[in-house]
Amino acid sequence: MSTKQQFVPGLDGVIAAETAISFLDTEQEKIIIRGHELIDLSQNNDYIDVVHLLLDGNLPTASEKTALEKKLTSNYDIPDQVMQILSLLPKQTHPMDGLRTGLSALSGYDGDIDNRSLEANKSRAYELLGKLPAITVNSFRLIHGQEVVKPDPTLSYSANFLYMITGEKPTAFEAEIFDRTLLLYSEHEMPNSTFTARVIASTNSDLYGALTGGVASLKGNLHGGANEAVMYMLNEVKTAAAFEELIQRKLANKEKVMGFGHRVYMKKMDPRALVLKDALKQLCEKKGDYTLLEMCEAGEKVMREEKGLYPNLDYYAAPVYWMLGIPIGLYTPIFFSARTAGLAAHVIEQHNNNRIFRPRVHYIGESY
Repeated sequence: MSTKQQFVPGLDGVIAAETAISFLDTEQEKIIIRGHELIDLSQNNDYIDVVHLLLDGNLPTASEKTALEKKLTSNYDIPDQVMQILSLLPKQTHPMDGLRTGLSALSGYDGDIDNRSLEANKSRAYELLGKLPAITVNSFRLIHGQEVVKPDPTLSYSANFLYMITGEKPTAFEAEIFDRTLLLYSEHEMPNSTFTARVIASTNSDLYGALTGGVASLKGNLHGGANEAVMYMLNEVKTAAAFEELIQRKLANKEKVMGFGHRVYMKKMDPRALVLKDALKQLCEKKGDYTLLEMCEAGEKVMREEKGLYPNLDYYAAPVYWMLGIPIGLYTPIFFSARTAGLAAHVIEQHNNNRIFRPRVHYIGESY
């Protein structure tokens, strides 16, 4: 027997939730975040603005932004016991597993964890956003036998995040570029990790549990990790011509070329990729070395002509992170850390208007 009601593999195109948070308007080629266009936001606002937009529903006034920055700064520190847990992880631990462990461990320090009210969840989300840079970076550092870097509350949120990664205070230009990547990764409607977080939240599970599930989802190489794969591919060769040949060989061998195509955009270029392509150009100009830009453009041309595929955000995020001195193993954890603002918004929305997810199956087993 079977229950077959428009079975769609992978739920491709299936409407799974009503949301006021974001929408991918593929016809207009726009990413809408609470009524604002994400690309416009990336040109005129910073990550903290978008965090406030996602969690409070509006772009902040100057006083609201100052208050939010203070709120995040006041939550930078991580309990020593959590750091001890991270220090005990095996050295072969994947960076996303380190991040997941640290995030999960923080739940034990929330004395109001069973409070699902809007205000409690928002306060919890801001606290987590304050702590995530330290969890993200120092879980990675401890796994790799490096010294912990403490947050610098005198720096902006993004500048502090980048400082903790590299150990050096970034220039205003570097902090601005890094901030732009966080903003572009902040929210993107209903990818697998967001759906996972909402499914978990629909059981009335807490924000920590929903986000921990989101980390596990994003760890999968069909969702997160493309930015890392792109950088490893770029590092295989040294010139644009050699990179073009590399991609041609991969296509001839029917290998997947990471950083191209998108389940939603399909045959169009991810508009976020265009923003980071420009950011890469700016970084190249500053350093006087256009090699990575030339390589990426060569790969973009081959994939467009041979497969009709266009770059997604990860394709240009990879070389941008590389030029900012960020270790490849941190690319996906940074992605998650930035996306936490959007994930938290979705969890809050799910809690506030909840119906537990309980789909059915199309049974193809033996009859009885």
